[in-house]
Amino acid sequence: MFLLNTHPDHNAPLMPADADCLGPAGVAQVERFLAFRDNAAATPMPALPSLAKALGVGTIHVKDEGQRLGLGSFKALGGSYAVMRLVLEEAARHLDCEVGFADLSRPSVRAVASRMTFACATDGNHGRSVAQGAQLVGAKSVIFVHGGVSDERVAAIARFGAEMVRFEGSYDESVAEAARVAEREGWTIVSDTSWPTYERIPGLVMQGYTAIAHEALRQLDRPPTHVFVQAGVGGIAAALAAHFALTLGVDRPTFIVVEPSRAACLLATARAGRLAKVAHDEPTVMAMLECYEPSMIAWRVLARAADAFMAVEEEDAVAAMNRLAGPLGADPAIVSGESGCVGLAGLVRALADPAHKRALGLGASSRILLINTEGATDPGLYEKLVGISPAEVARRTMEVTPA
Repeated sequence: MFLLNTHPDHNAPLMPADADCLGPAGVAQVERFLAFRDNAAATPMPALPSLAKALGVGTIHVKDEGQRLGLGSFKALGGSYAVMRLVLEEAARHLDCEVGFADLSRPSVRAVASRMTFACATDGNHGRSVAQGAQLVGAKSVIFVHGGVSDERVAAIARFGAEMVRFEGSYDESVAEAARVAEREGWTIVSDTSWPTYERIPGLVMQGYTAIAHEALRQLDRPPTHVFVQAGVGGIAAALAAHFALTLGVDRPTFIVVEPSRAACLLATARAGRLAKVAHDEPTVMAMLECYEPSMIAWRVLARAADAFMAVEEEDAVAAMNRLAGPLGADPAIVSGESGCVGLAGLVRALADPAHKRALGLGASSRILLINTEGATDPGLYEKLVGISPAEVARRTMEVTPA
């Protein structure tokens, strides 16, 4: 499934609020957050020249968010960042003075945080980020997980001191349940999706993700010509598309949004020209992307800054995981989870279809940027799908990487 963006707003300027949030001023705030964090170095971005040659493109670079802030996912930049910003805002109101990230360890600020409870629904990675952020500042967290979240991912969230709530239903239904309970209990909901009257906090979550695009532009010799980014509700795709558009203007890369065919809510939205919800179907192996309704903010941005929407099948994702784990030639191996590799799955599928390849202008001079949005956040599933453990893939990479 493939669709070029024909929305009337395509290539129109972003709404002022979105431009302020996702542009240079927003990423400057995220850099202050990263300066406060341990292990805050930019994530690596290896080149895969042998794969690029095999696929018939100029270059392929993979921004490896599997190594982000010890959480193994790009989500480490979103929920934790939003939690800390919200604590600082509450502390500034209570203390009647300016406070910054460096003040988060002050007893007076931690006293404010200790009275706050942050809640969210998650497939796994966003909940870990919110829980970690709350633990770092001394706040409480309550994380709602739906029936499809593995016990291993639940345990990974609980390790940060979160109260876990199992909810029998889909991800989208757990989002609604978390919001309902949070309103009743007076908690702050930190969702990575948005809806009418609830935009600012998801905007902060998306603002955190702009660090990925900002770092990538500093790490590359030349900007990419094409970016393939996977989407669930669309937060990371919108954040990156917006930042590239705001930073590079008319020279921005062609931006392609990739989803599982079993949960392609943005593709359906692009086809309808308005927010659309898709029916729940058989679960997808791309569990972190199993969302059936887009974020309102994300669609508003992507309608303007994305160029195409496409969906991939289950076997495409598994094949991409294996391509990255067992690379060609001297390319480094990359540990990529079943949702992390979906941008590569989209690239391979687009190149295999002459019409799609032509529509996107893909060829021998194309410079491709992919985002590995997660490592092996479910190691057992990873080993089942790839045939070796993520630790073994990482060990082999270290053996062939020059010192």
